[in-house]
Amino acid sequence: MFQNQHTFHIPVMGTGHSIDTPIRVAHLGIHSVISVVDDLLCEKIRKHYCSEFDLAYKNIPRSAVDGRAERIKAYLETVHEIVTRKFQEIKELPLFEGNEKDRYFNLLPGSNPLKSAYQFIEHLSDREMRERLIEDLNNKMRPGSIDVNIMAKVDALGTDKDDQPLSSEYSDASAALRGYANSSLSSSLVLSAGFNPRLYSYISDFKDFYRDTSGEIKKKVILKVSDFRSALIQGKFLAKKGIEVAEFRIESGLNCGGHAFASDGSLLPVLLEEFREKRDQLRETFLPMVQSFYEAQGWEYPEVSDEQQSPRITVQGGIGTNGEMERLLTEYGMDATGWGSPFLLVPEATCVDDFTSQLLANAAEKDLYLSGVSPLGVPFNNIRGSGSAIHTEELIKKGKPGSKCPKGFLVSNTEFTENPICTASAEYQILKINSIDESADTEEEKERQKNKVMEKTCLCTNLGTGSLIRLGIMKPTYGRQAICPGPNIAWFNREYSLDEMVNHIYGRGESLVPEERPHMFAKELVMYVDYISELSLLTDPGDAEWKKLVRMQKNLEKGMDLCMEIAESEAYEGENLESLRLTVEKQRMRLADIFQNNLVL
Repeated sequence: MFQNQHTFHIPVMGTGHSIDTPIRVAHLGIHSVISVVDDLLCEKIRKHYCSEFDLAYKNIPRSAVDGRAERIKAYLETVHEIVTRKFQEIKELPLFEGNEKDRYFNLLPGSNPLKSAYQFIEHLSDREMRERLIEDLNNKMRPGSIDVNIMAKVDALGTDKDDQPLSSEYSDASAALRGYANSSLSSSLVLSAGFNPRLYSYISDFKDFYRDTSGEIKKKVILKVSDFRSALIQGKFLAKKGIEVAEFRIESGLNCGGHAFASDGSLLPVLLEEFREKRDQLRETFLPMVQSFYEAQGWEYPEVSDEQQSPRITVQGGIGTNGEMERLLTEYGMDATGWGSPFLLVPEATCVDDFTSQLLANAAEKDLYLSGVSPLGVPFNNIRGSGSAIHTEELIKKGKPGSKCPKGFLVSNTEFTENPICTASAEYQILKINSIDESADTEEEKERQKNKVMEKTCLCTNLGTGSLIRLGIMKPTYGRQAICPGPNIAWFNREYSLDEMVNHIYGRGESLVPEERPHMFAKELVMYVDYISELSLLTDPGDAEWKKLVRMQKNLEKGMDLCMEIAESEAYEGENLESLRLTVEKQRMRLADIFQNNLVL
C-alpha cells in the first residue's frame, strides 16, 4: 500500500475519463481512481496499451466464463505493469538534471519531508553525504496508488445463455469486486453510490482485505459517504465482518461531478464539523468489532499504531483554490482532498477527446446543469452541447428515441417487462411513450412526460466514447461523447499542464481562477436552493414530499448560519469569503420566498 505523498487525489470521473489516469500520473506519485463499471471499455483500453507498451495481449471475449471479472483483472494487471515500469524508469534517473525524477519531487507539496530533503540535497556540496542522502531519498519514493471504484448499487444480475438468472456472485458489482480482489494490486477499493449489503458481505471472501501478520492490508476499503451517520452504519456493517474502513471520503451532495446524491439539506461545512468532532468515535466503535471477528476466526490481530487503526477522512466536491483546500485541511482536520473536474482540462492526467475538452474550456456557469439524463433516475451533472446531447436530439428528431442498449449495465426497470431493461433503451422508451399517449392526461402534460422519457441517455456507452476517441481507438466522427463535470469547471477556461494544475492546488504562483469565483460553500448553497425550488413546483404543501422539503429548509438554515460564521472569519489566501456572505444573504431570502409563495398558493 502506497502512502499518498500529496494532499490531494484525483477521483474517479465517469467510466472513461480517469480510466488510464494512473498510467499518466502514478509514476509521479499521484493517487487516482479508475472506474471498472464498464469491463468492455477496460478490454478495449487494455488492448491499446498492450500495443503501446509491447505487452502480450489475448482477447477475453464477452462470452467467456466469468468474463467480466477476468477483463477487469486483466486490465488492472496491465495498468499495474505499466505504472511499475514507468516508476522504475524514473527511479533510475539521475537527480538535478531537469528530468521526470526531478519533476516527481518538484510536484510535491512544500510540507512533504521528501520535498525538503530534495531541496537540501540540491544545495549540498559534500559529495559523500550527497550520494548517501540521494540513495535514501530514492528508497523513499513511492508511486501513486491505482485505486478502483465500484458503484455499489449498479449491480444488475446477469443471465446465462438460456436467459436464466445467474447466482449473486456473477452480479455486475460482485464480478467487478472479484476482478479487483484477484488482481495483484496493493491499493484501495472505493465504494460509492449507496450501501449494498450483499456486495459488502462478499468482500469478506477475499483475504487481501484483512491484515497480514505484519499488520498491513493489501487491499483497503474507502467509502464515499454523504454524512457521519452513513459512515457509522456502513463502517459497523463491515467491521462486524472484520473489514476495516481505511478512509471515509466525504463528497458534496450536489457540487460534484457525475451523479448527484442530494443530502437532506446538510451543507458541507455542517457535515465536516460533525466529522471533526466525532472522528474518534469511528475508531472506538469499529476496532472492538474487528478484533472480535479476528478472535472468532482464530486469527491474531497484529499490533499496529492508533494511526493505522483510525480511518482517514477526506473531502471532495467543488474545491477550486488553495485557500479553500487549506480551510478543509486546517479548520476541519481533513487528511486530504479530492480534485476532480479541473483535471478534465489536464490532458496529461485524464482521457478527454478534443471536442469535449474545448467544450469544457468554453463552458460558462449557464452551460453546466443538473440533468435528468441518467437511467438511474438520479440527477446527473451535465454540460450543454455534448456529443451525447447532440446524438440524443438527433434520434428524437428522427422519431427513433432511445439506445439499442449494447451493454446493459444500468438495466433496472420492470414496468413493462419481466426482465429489467434500461430506461434509456429504445425498447423502454417506445413502450413508455405509447403508455403516455394512451393516458387521460392533457396534451401538454403528455408532451412534458414524453420529453422526460426521451432525455435519458446511454451513459454506459457514451461516458466511455471520449476516451476511445482520445486514444485513437474510435473515430471522432462517431461522436456521442458524454461527460459529467462539476460546476466548478466553469472557472477553468483552457487546457493546463499537470505542473500548472498541481502548482495551482498548492498555491504556488498565479491562481488559475479569477478572484470573483464564488467560494465552494457558496456554490453548494445556491445549488441546494435551486434544487428545493424545482422540487417545490412539483409538490403540494402537506404532502409527504413537502415535509421532506421543510426538513431540507431547516437544515439549510442551520448550514447558512455556519456559512455566515465562516464568511466573517479570516480568509485563507485565495478564499472568496465575501462571495459566501453575499450568497448567504441572498439565498436566505430566496429560500423564505419559496416556502412563503407555496403556502400562499
